[in-house]
Amino acid sequence: MRASLRTLLLAAASLLALAATPAVQAQASWVAFSGQGQPPMPLLLDDLDGKPVDLASLKGQVVLVNFWATWCDGCKAEIPALNRLQQRFKDRKLRILGVNINEGKARIKQFTQRIPVQYTILRDADSVAMKAWHVRIMPTTFLIDKQGRLRYELAGEADWDDPTIQAPVLDLLK
Repeated sequence: MRASLRTLLLAAASLLALAATPAVQAQASWVAFSGQGQPPMPLLLDDLDGKPVDLASLKGQVVLVNFWATWCDGCKAEIPALNRLQQRFKDRKLRILGVNINEGKARIKQFTQRIPVQYTILRDADSVAMKAWHVRIMPTTFLIDKQGRLRYELAGEADWDDPTIQAPVLDLLK
């Protein structure tokens, strides 16, 4: 009886220790497209002012396309670092497009009053772009080179201040 009580107490202590240990989130990592990349799916969406933005017109710039939503915690967590990335490299022709999935303009604007976004937000109101780009996880980010070729994909939340996450961006900005 005493041995089983001891085993039970040890098991309970182990469970408590596990519960008190903070969860470690896996860092997302870039996946490269083969060769020199491939043409991306078309992307022509309106920004929050109703002006159309066509990805094809952005050749000559490195474009980071980030699919996100206001309800996505990982998406919200990325925004401050994406703002810093845009500000740091805007003079080197980096353009960040945040493609919001299936949310109304009023909801997005209310969200951006609480969490400022300093890059272009596009509305994918009916999730057509999300489906065409085969986005399954949010956030998902694509990196397009100056020639307009899709070079990298990153599924999941990323630390945009991390040099290993910034490395492909910096390489394409050369």
